[in-house]
Amino acid sequence: MKHESPLADPLSPEVAASTFAALGSEQRLDVLRTLVRAGPEGLSIGELGQRCGVTGSTLTHHMKILAAAKLVSQEKQGRSIICVAADIQVMQSLTDYLLNECCADCAPEKAHNHG
Repeated sequence: MKHESPLADPLSPEVAASTFAALGSEQRLDVLRTLVRAGPEGLSIGELGQRCGVTGSTLTHHMKILAAAKLVSQEKQGRSIICVAADIQVMQSLTDYLLNECCADCAPEKAHNHG
């Protein structure tokens, strides 16, 4: 399944904030990590739930938040719903935002040594 990067580079502060907020849950991070590791073929919603230990309405809720942040997508294939993590460029955009916008004035040695 092909998935195009939905986020433009560079991110606006509003998009970055909402995307980071979507990652503010251990369960959502686990769902995203599981889908990234599954690769571009993704996983059925049932398999995703089994691997993450999150099922039913809780998984639906987390997928809705991650999809709104454009970190995952869902596609109906026959009787199954296939879930896929966003293109790696989406996550790279988040990393770039932190490094370019939040750490722009930090000297590399200060940023790594915290002081």
